[in-house]
Amino acid sequence: MSAHPARSLSRVLEDFGPTLLDLVHGDPEAAGEIGGVGIHDPHDEQHYPPHAVVLGVGVHGAGEIARLLRHLAAHGAAALVVRGPVGDGDALEGELEDGLEAVVAETGVALLALTRGASWAQLAAMLRTLLAEGDIGEAGGQTLGGVPSGDLFALANAIATLMDAPITIEDRRSRILAFSGRQDEADAPRVASILARQVPERYVRIHEEHGVFRELYRSDGPVHIPPPTVDGEVALPRVAIAVRAGDEILGSVWATLRKPLTPERERAFQEAAKLVALHMLRFRAGTDAEHRLRADLVTTALEGGAGAVEALGRLGLVNEPTLVVAMGLQADRGEDYAHLTAERQRLASALAVHLTAVQPRSAVALLGDVAYALFPVPGDSAHARERALHVASNFLQRTGDRAGLVIGIGSVAEEPSALARSRANADRALRVLFSGRTAQRVASIADVYVDALVIEMRDLAVANRDELSGPLARLVAYDAKHNAHLVETLRAWLDAFGDVITASASVFVHPNTFRYRIRRVAEVGEFDLQDPSARFAAMLQLRLMGMYDGGGRRSGGTGPTAASTG
Repeated sequence: MSAHPARSLSRVLEDFGPTLLDLVHGDPEAAGEIGGVGIHDPHDEQHYPPHAVVLGVGVHGAGEIARLLRHLAAHGAAALVVRGPVGDGDALEGELEDGLEAVVAETGVALLALTRGASWAQLAAMLRTLLAEGDIGEAGGQTLGGVPSGDLFALANAIATLMDAPITIEDRRSRILAFSGRQDEADAPRVASILARQVPERYVRIHEEHGVFRELYRSDGPVHIPPPTVDGEVALPRVAIAVRAGDEILGSVWATLRKPLTPERERAFQEAAKLVALHMLRFRAGTDAEHRLRADLVTTALEGGAGAVEALGRLGLVNEPTLVVAMGLQADRGEDYAHLTAERQRLASALAVHLTAVQPRSAVALLGDVAYALFPVPGDSAHARERALHVASNFLQRTGDRAGLVIGIGSVAEEPSALARSRANADRALRVLFSGRTAQRVASIADVYVDALVIEMRDLAVANRDELSGPLARLVAYDAKHNAHLVETLRAWLDAFGDVITASASVFVHPNTFRYRIRRVAEVGEFDLQDPSARFAAMLQLRLMGMYDGGGRRSGGTGPTAASTG
């Protein structure tokens, strides 16, 4: 078991190095508790969690590294990871004359190197997995078999000590869930598996062809696997054992052997597999519980009541302006409800990953059919809306052209009590997007405020069972009796600001015919076309009737009850 806390830089280096990470300069013990993972982007505004491990993707050269180290020191970062190997000469570029070691000592930001061939995406995922314990709520002190509950990396190291061999813990699809130290003692396929966090396909295929998985999953004890040879490359022998919870296969534990196991170590391996099962179940249950807790905290915060401040505090958002982002997905005609529910859950998870990468303190929860996100927005309201629109648009681009997927953005909440209003405004924007009044897929309430008001006025008219009255009612009745198109004529005339040529062209009639019809509108409807108030009332009633779509064209309907959103 590790002597270092799970959220410390020392623990990260112990679990991931030297297979993935090497300490170039700095004191890992001085870094304190790591607050999260950030990704450096020189072309975008940066928001890092406190004491972050920052991934310097594409950062090269001593001068560039030194400048970034100083920049990160101002943000309170704990460490910077760059692609190895890291060269350090006697002098840096430009005016910098100290070596990287001196810059690290000056800033207090440790410098780490990522092994060549390792994936940045996999490193980010593995770091977030390691740091996830205790992110929300109270920190727990539970242990299973002397190892912190759910800590698969600590468990892998404990088994490696018992077996005197490097260990991996894998799921049913041969993905690496955790691995021990000493992987440098293993062979090339094992190192490739660690770097990719997945056993290479060619080795999986060989195991399938030789019935290894079949034997592994039907056996209660360790299964010895002879060393396979691929393209002239001979791997070391393996011993593996299935991890079970009753009849369910959770995964497997693999050891790379340089010498045969003793009977005592075989028995220890078999007992260890039972402990791994408990930890995997605890990890899975903890993840589910964390999701439920996060959803409860987001719900409490959105309600804006007495518990909102505490909920925001546990989410790390209590002292920062926040806005609510609402993502909705409309069903395709005939789409299966179960499939739609699964798709909403998948998209909510994807949104959580996307927002966390941009703003680590974001919180997302699927409440009913809508995924709500609490998105911290330091700065003025206008800039906050623009940033939220950009982030949401970028997410929709990444998810492709999924029909019916839209995002509404609420108002900025400067204090916890204003979050309920922000959620209401996000819902209003979402409803406008669903109504088809705009071709946009993302909109803030500020952009669609008037459309939202019109929809709500229609709701009020429907609730009150209001009926048409006045000039427009007379025109509708006349059209129904004589098929005279007077309502269409009035709409076209209002749209064209009284320009007969433009209006007649929009309804494909001769201007003289249109002039005759507009005179009939005034006569039949007893309508004063010169009165601005009468014109405004007619335009408003036409929209409440549902006779305009988003592009200003007639969409049908003869009264407020024709549709609820129009």
